[in-house]
Amino acid sequence: MEMEKRDPELRLFDSSEELSSGLADYIHEISESAIKERGSFSIVLSGGDVPRRLGTLTRSAFLKMVEWSKWHVFWAEENVVAKRHPDSFYWQSKEYFLSKVPIPPAHIVPVSHGVPGDAAAETYEFSIRQQLRNRTVSVSLSSDCPKFDLILLSLRLDGHVASLYPNYPVLGDVTQWVSRVLIDETKERVILRLPVINAAAHVAIIASGADVAPLFLDAMMGHNKPIGSAPAQTIRPKDGKLVWFVDTSAASLFLHGGGYSATSNS
Repeated sequence: MEMEKRDPELRLFDSSEELSSGLADYIHEISESAIKERGSFSIVLSGGDVPRRLGTLTRSAFLKMVEWSKWHVFWAEENVVAKRHPDSFYWQSKEYFLSKVPIPPAHIVPVSHGVPGDAAAETYEFSIRQQLRNRTVSVSLSSDCPKFDLILLSLRLDGHVASLYPNYPVLGDVTQWVSRVLIDETKERVILRLPVINAAAHVAIIASGADVAPLFLDAMMGHNKPIGSAPAQTIRPKDGKLVWFVDTSAASLFLHGGGYSATSNS
């Protein structure tokens, strides 16, 4: 379906399993295109159900088709925890995905573990800047931010995507690409700033399950609410494309209201 520039695309699936399969096909499609165009593919992972869904890419067909040696992996968010901590999004991604595919270890660029959040943010931004110098990651001509090929996000039960919380302070200089966010007195997270996410060539947001149906409705329809109350509304790639991967449970309230003419992938 033809859409005006910057309008999000909605891909609707009958089940969570079909959503995962559709997402895997999409990731492979974007990776093939990027590798053909530039010789490499940069993908940014996050928390939520993203690590688990990446497991679909470990099926034999993908293991044979994908040019894993050309992949470069980053994170949009990471908890300030030990490397093997169950809350580490890197560790979750490794368990479900990275340990089962032949991506060169040097191509995996996680947030540093076992160091304070401010040091982790500074080191991670330096690592990203090195990837731009190496031309592994392109530069956005409109913002001078890194232009990642694909950023994968998940709409979470507490309403955020990419740890863009309405009520938690983001720490650091506004010109930085990487910052920290304080979730509570004991939790700290290193995140990519919104301008970096919106500089990506492609962004995919996953919404799955009836629990997130009100949040998905807000993201799609809540334009009369205060800015920031639905963080997903702020995800608008400036020169790229946003695609929502949604199952019918998550879209139930939205579809009931007839708010969108979706492309069904069932």
